[in-house]
Amino acid sequence: MSLLIPAAYAQSAAQAPQNAELFQFAFLIGLFVLFYFLAIRPQRKRQKEHQTMLGSLGVGDEVVTNSGIIGKVRKIDDDFLLLKVAENVELKFQKTAVSAVLPKGTIKSIG
Repeated sequence: MSLLIPAAYAQSAAQAPQNAELFQFAFLIGLFVLFYFLAIRPQRKRQKEHQTMLGSLGVGDEVVTNSGIIGKVRKIDDDFLLLKVAENVELKFQKTAVSAVLPKGTIKSIG
């Protein structure tokens, strides 16, 4: 039977280097710093820019919503705004649904 399967001999366990715990801790800290700069920081920057844009919204601004609806702001409340999307058609949206403010005259050039 030993012809097909070689005999396995127990080996003594190798000792871990003395600085292994310190290296593992530094590696974890390095991974967190990398994750912060690649994921957390850019997302916070985008959130801050979006909040600034929402704060600067005014009546008459032309905006596009997350769903792709383009309209002109008619009225702004604390959390909602009223968009005119066509003649005699006004829709109410949450402010957070606005994804971008368009340059003046965009609606005329599209329509």
